[in-house]
Amino acid sequence: PLIIRTRGHRLEGIWHSGSPMSVILGSLRGLHVCVPRNMTQAAGMYNTLFRSDEPAIVVECLNGYRLKERLPENVGEFTVPIGYAECVKEGRDITVVSYGSTLRVVEEAAVELERLGILIEIIDAQTLQPFDKGKLCAESLKKTNKLLIVDEDVPGGASAFILQEILEKQNGYYLLDSQPRTLTAKAHRPPYGSDGDYFSKPSSDDVVETVYAIMHEANPEKYPSMF
Repeated sequence: PLIIRTRGHRLEGIWHSGSPMSVILGSLRGLHVCVPRNMTQAAGMYNTLFRSDEPAIVVECLNGYRLKERLPENVGEFTVPIGYAECVKEGRDITVVSYGSTLRVVEEAAVELERLGILIEIIDAQTLQPFDKGKLCAESLKKTNKLLIVDEDVPGGASAFILQEILEKQNGYYLLDSQPRTLTAKAHRPPYGSDGDYFSKPSSDDVVETVYAIMHEANPEKYPSMF
């Protein structure tokens, strides 16, 4: 058993940015790929892995190190199951699947979208290998019939992997009434600084605009075009 602890997501600067999850997914078959949204979830994953006999890589959120979280009373005991997604916010209009640091971006966008009358259901993948063994994403699509995947990898990377898992392996295609969408980082390394991060990677504004565009396509009378 081997646990590889590393960090990534939402980094700034040309040599410090990027989230090449597709490289990990393509080259580390046989290892669990854990992508916790915060340090509390990471602790639960480590507790699970310590008790197992399986190799894994855990990609922690680097920008999550500076955020304060409530310390669980049973921090050394509670566990997070490997391979199972979690619904962190229930909604009725659209399913948004994400992981790691972008999960927090989606949560920020949910507040603004609620002001527009759109209630999104947020699914945290938690682990990419294995992915959503309980088929929570498909269960969510039965209710919302719309899908958006948000991640920091380049176009065609981890988001494409997640899309295939949901549409093909979970038969999510048959539950959709609109085109599924992905929201990813741009196909280049971001320039240095916060502006480079904002314009190169998915922001809460990007999530709001993309979700609203999907809702506009489905019901243009209720959600008129913003532009």
